[in-house]
Amino acid sequence: MTSADLTPQTPAPATAGSGPEALDAILRDNFAPWIQRLGLRVEEAGERRTVLRLPWSDELAREGGGLSGQAMMAAADTATALAVCAARGGFVPMTTVQQSTTFQRPVSGRDVLVDVRITKLGRTLAFAEVTLTAEGATEPAAHATTVYALLG
Repeated sequence: MTSADLTPQTPAPATAGSGPEALDAILRDNFAPWIQRLGLRVEEAGERRTVLRLPWSDELAREGGGLSGQAMMAAADTATALAVCAARGGFVPMTTVQQSTTFQRPVSGRDVLVDVRITKLGRTLAFAEVTLTAEGATEPAAHATTVYALLG
């Protein structure tokens, strides 16, 4: 994800707040159309933790029926951006500096819960850990670490 993915072409409304509804509005108003098509929904939003749902879709499956890694990585990246917005109390321009993802088990036919924990929120950088778990599973499907540059 680049800063262009998170910087709207036209000014976004000043969405204040950090609850699920506010983050859903930030997602709707500030993210690229292809991110919108993932169908992500904010389940929980807190000061240092945010959970999104990536709904299962056959369109996101790769050959063999497993959820594609690209979809999970995009979900992790987007969820981190929204978690930073929650921690900052509203939308702030930012860009991904680093994302490292490990895939631990396949997901097929189930939604994925994307759980982000902000580990450090500085003035110019934010760090997070992301766990992606198939709904109803006890073990994660993937784990990511992310670093964001805060631009505003």
